[in-house]
Amino acid sequence: MKMEIRLALWIKRIVTRHRFGGVFSLRMCRDRAKILAVLAMALMLMSPLTAYAVGEGNLDGGGGSMGQGTSQNKWTPGMEGVRVTVILADTRTPVTQPIDFTNKRPTNIQLHFGKVSKLSYNKGTALSASGEAYTFINPGQSLPRIISSQSLGAASIEAIKSYFTDEQVIRSIANLTGMDFEVLTNGKYKLMLEPIAYVVFQGVNVAMTATEAALYDQTVNGAMRAMLPTVAFQNLPLSMFLETADLGYPAWSGPKSGVRSNQEIITSLGLGIVRFNEITTPPAVDAFDYEYRVNTEVITAVTVRGGQSDPDHPVSVTFRVAGKTMRVDHVYYPEGDSQIAWIRWTTPSTPQTMTIHVTVSGGGRTDKNTITANIVDLSKNPPPDPNADDRNDGFTIPTVPGREQVTRADWGVWRPWWYSYWVWHSGDDDDDGYWCDHGWWEFDYDRYHARLTAEMEIHPDEKSPTASGNTLKSGYGIQEIVTAGVSTNQSHAVTEAQNAITYFPEFDYQSYWRVLERMGRGYQTRFEFEENPFSTYERRTHFLPIWYPDGSYTPYTWLIDCWTPAGMLSMNLTDSVRVQGNLWQDWHISPQKPR
Repeated sequence: MKMEIRLALWIKRIVTRHRFGGVFSLRMCRDRAKILAVLAMALMLMSPLTAYAVGEGNLDGGGGSMGQGTSQNKWTPGMEGVRVTVILADTRTPVTQPIDFTNKRPTNIQLHFGKVSKLSYNKGTALSASGEAYTFINPGQSLPRIISSQSLGAASIEAIKSYFTDEQVIRSIANLTGMDFEVLTNGKYKLMLEPIAYVVFQGVNVAMTATEAALYDQTVNGAMRAMLPTVAFQNLPLSMFLETADLGYPAWSGPKSGVRSNQEIITSLGLGIVRFNEITTPPAVDAFDYEYRVNTEVITAVTVRGGQSDPDHPVSVTFRVAGKTMRVDHVYYPEGDSQIAWIRWTTPSTPQTMTIHVTVSGGGRTDKNTITANIVDLSKNPPPDPNADDRNDGFTIPTVPGREQVTRADWGVWRPWWYSYWVWHSGDDDDDGYWCDHGWWEFDYDRYHARLTAEMEIHPDEKSPTASGNTLKSGYGIQEIVTAGVSTNQSHAVTEAQNAITYFPEFDYQSYWRVLERMGRGYQTRFEFEENPFSTYERRTHFLPIWYPDGSYTPYTWLIDCWTPAGMLSMNLTDSVRVQGNLWQDWHISPQKPR
């Protein structure tokens, strides 16, 4: 694999020398095509590839004109499709295997990455080449044009919206995914759409979504961007993007043409969403860029782009937070790409709204010059003391919720290095000549990641006298332990998991909650209930209401505040005990014995 990546890098360097200021000799220019052909063939031979004989659309699109490329690296207009995934809206979780629709018959695909949705990639699924034959569906009702091209013209976003909100198309999707049409369109589910391009890259037939193109380009250190800049990094990702924010993805407010960076594609481009029967209540407007907890170590990041930043022309970013100035130097990136710049800081101890001012010097720019952070205190709403005569006759056990869960984050740092290219300058009668370095800055992309793992365990409190194993009577207490682990290859850019909030079914998993106490510091962390002020023995316990019905009792914990340059990692956790009987059954009242 290392040799494969090196070959891809060599190809990239040859292709990008002119772009980064290199000078070709006549011989190098003449031999360039031969070198590319040999290296591309070598890369193919060394690669581990197997050749195999009714809703509302939230999407917009753009793109630009482009040519078809060379025989080894090309895209033929019309070789396109759409990946469709059914998403459970509340939890933002894919509930069906994605399906690839296309009007073509791409039976010659040699490299693809399986059926993985953008949501799954953003939640931590790693890009991996599939060893299975590529599968697709030719719909009975042909797809409209998806990707704009010079020869076929611009795609119509209205035609795409109309197609994917047509009742017959939705019924077909329901049938193919095994879902009932009425269930699919009951308002609890959404369709995620991702444009697909079928391209030839280094002589290999590849099927990829925009997100997969960006992730793969990171893997091969920019080789795909060097060969297929327009189709893979302009027309494919800009063929679909959101008009309004949804499922955790922002509305795209950037340019509708031009080559986009990998980070822009991964976070914001190459997707559309179809909604069904949604409540027409106006959505709440989120006025904050970040929401942080009090007394929490966090990461605040911006994306910098514009021109090229290298040691000869460096870019720096300055953050002004609560009267303090933090400067990030050596923010490097190649022309046409971008770099995340971030700071690590601790939030204040009181709730407030903070404004963070960002300035960029040295030729770059950022889309965010002002960041608004909402600092909240979650410790102000613990459950009240349950009383023996409490009643809730109409109670039904609620569904366990699911908040945003992201267990893996990936980011990277561009590292420039000087590629020397020595040229001999002939002298005259008085000068023997001299060598001059006409080199240029090359860039390697150092990839980093962080992963969050955790387990939750609840059990009856030891002071519950009749508890047996995992069974107890209502009215007694439970204890909880959450163990969290963080792994990363860039520790100074990743915080530990710092907060865990537990919600309870008797309060419909809202109304009241407990912020768990962090027992120690570090990437391996344990959380427990705080001492309960209503506990006679000052136990770390939560008392079940005496009216809670027999059956499963399932608290839900949201583990949060593991911050990375790519955002916050979080996990949804649950565990259960069994309720059988109530504490009144442990009491016996008898008349006083006469004396």
